[in-house]
Amino acid sequence: MASTANKRLLLKMLSLFSAVRGYNILVLIIAQYLTAAFIMARDLPLREVLFDDNLFFLILSSATVIASGYIINNFYDSEKDLINRPKKTMLDRFVSQRTKLSVYFILNLLAIFFASYVSFRAVLFFSVYIFAIWLYSHRLKRILFLGNLVASILTITPFFVVFVYYKNFETVIFTHATFLYLMIVMRELVKDLENMQGDLAQNYQTIPIVYGERLSKFFLSVLSLLAIVPTVLLITRFDIGAMDYYFYASLVLLLFFVLFLYFSKAKWQYLVLHNILKLIIVAGVFSILLIDLDEVLNRVF
Repeated sequence: MASTANKRLLLKMLSLFSAVRGYNILVLIIAQYLTAAFIMARDLPLREVLFDDNLFFLILSSATVIASGYIINNFYDSEKDLINRPKKTMLDRFVSQRTKLSVYFILNLLAIFFASYVSFRAVLFFSVYIFAIWLYSHRLKRILFLGNLVASILTITPFFVVFVYYKNFETVIFTHATFLYLMIVMRELVKDLENMQGDLAQNYQTIPIVYGERLSKFFLSVLSLLAIVPTVLLITRFDIGAMDYYFYASLVLLLFFVLFLYFSKAKWQYLVLHNILKLIIVAGVFSILLIDLDEVLNRVF
């Protein structure tokens, strides 16, 4: 009997971890700290950045808001996800919708509490961010073009928080941000291609549903070409050290992405394309360490 109860508790914990995308939250936290330490505040001692109370609470607020955002998105998309991701949805349903909503409100309250440690402006910012995520999940994601645009902005917002905190307005930062934003926009469009069946059943007005797969692929190709611009600029115009290798690899992956895109028709093929973009984004987080390896080693050791 105890074994059954423990197994059910474990399944509920896994379900909740799946609902808040715990692995994505961990990557986000690492990304924000690496961005702060090795891009935004390179002149500051590493210890000062890592043990900055205000930065810690800003990142904690971002993480809890994003986690709550995944929950509310999961809540509104439960029927669609049952079609698009049946296995994941079955795991997510080990936790009731009522419990998920309770966790959603608790996480948002925690986010505001953490932000209050920093400043009243931080509280206002995260309050607006929470509302924007709810509005996107509830209504905006169903609107053609606007859904993709808002989703991409909401995804990149946690990095904007770090950017504003350090008031770093260098051109190289904007160029990095442009590349990241284009990758996120492309990922959102590929997700729409991947989830066409569920979107059609739930009457979502996405680009593939309204304009078809062919035009969606054309948009993705254009975005891939646009992504080459910040990539080439970062390699040729800015001193980014060994991170050059990351952008060379990204160019190769984007070329493969476009070639594979035009042969893709099945859901598993769109999933491959989705994972290519996810690899580029996640690898970009850790490649920040390559900007100046000597500096990284000196600051760490």
